[in-house]
Amino acid sequence: MTLRITYEARSDSRSALLRVVGSLVAEGAALVERECECLRSRGSVSLDLAGVHIVDRAGVEALQRISNAGVEILCRPGPVTSVLEGEGIRVTWDDDATAPDS
Repeated sequence: MTLRITYEARSDSRSALLRVVGSLVAEGAALVERECECLRSRGSVSLDLAGVHIVDRAGVEALQRISNAGVEILCRPGPVTSVLEGEGIRVTWDDDATAPDS
């Protein structure tokens, strides 16, 4: 499965939402991390993982660094959230999230 990343500026223009759909693995995890770093230099960032179904070790490690940098990670309850929380990554449960079509 491919990885799709979409960017949404929030109304206050100092915050952004990155929405990720697909598998967060290897090079894709590194790309998401770079995007978050770039956006964090301009303001706060939320990372929506509602559309992510698979996260490998590289993805978990990238998300740990992203979380430690202050990015809010949004995720629906389920397997991905369980893995992230099991690794000590702070996740905001997004019960109302609707995953975009993959």
